[in-house]
Amino acid sequence: MHPCALCCCSTADVSEEFLRSRDIRYVYFNYQLDGIPCKDDFGRTHTPRDLYARMLAGAEAKTSQVSVGEYMEFWRPLLEAGQDVLHVTLSSGISGTYNSACAARDQLAREFPDRRLIVVDSLCASAGYGLLMDRLADLRDGGMGIVELAAWAKSHRLEVQHWFFSSDLTFFIRGGRISKAAGLVGGLLRICPIMRVQPDGSLAVVEKVRTKHRAETRVVKIMHELAQGGSDYAHRVFISNSDCLADATAVSDLIEAEFPKMDGRVRHFDIGATIGCHTGPGTVALFFWGKPRE
Repeated sequence: MHPCALCCCSTADVSEEFLRSRDIRYVYFNYQLDGIPCKDDFGRTHTPRDLYARMLAGAEAKTSQVSVGEYMEFWRPLLEAGQDVLHVTLSSGISGTYNSACAARDQLAREFPDRRLIVVDSLCASAGYGLLMDRLADLRDGGMGIVELAAWAKSHRLEVQHWFFSSDLTFFIRGGRISKAAGLVGGLLRICPIMRVQPDGSLAVVEKVRTKHRAETRVVKIMHELAQGGSDYAHRVFISNSDCLADATAVSDLIEAEFPKMDGRVRHFDIGATIGCHTGPGTVALFFWGKPRE
């Protein structure tokens, strides 16, 4: 057992097996499907295909963050076992969970005055958040302590580049991220919006590209421009997708061919229910270590 428990939320959008293999603890986000409460539990309650099929059929999907009480219930056994806790949250730019985590931390600090409980806002989302957790696990395993880990996360979190594109605009329109008129024109012209996570952790559309193939090649070109080391990039790459593995694989094939010094092969993960309730199917997201987001 590590003296520092490294923790995140299920919205890191890597697999449960991956988090367990890295000894990263996790707490579930929540969502509702037609009013029925569910846990964002890595697809056990609803597989991505089932979730998107029900959404496309008209099911109402709503998400909710981890509550103050849920954080306290999650952390208390770790503190009772004598561990310090570093919890990294989903970006405050897309969720209020960071504030809930801080409120829970303050309550538990009075109960466990001799333990350290540190909360860090990742300013990351989906498997970009997972990529940050992966690096923090490496540093912890190399002997870095909790205070240094928290400081490193704050200093380097904006180096995680997030680039998304979607070939299905249905739920971006429903969520108000794209107007109905723009969505109609986009569908007719086969436009795939290219999005990124901004420095404040929010999501923004930055380009509009015609055809899915051009979107696939565009995000790889962006990686050449922004990756640490450029074409000699030597770190890990994660890709997540919402029920469109073939599209994600088209991107990873290009990356593996064009970045021969990358650390291992591209890791593929499913976009989880929390993020997926907003994107719907057809979204591919690329994550790598790059220049700080500006």
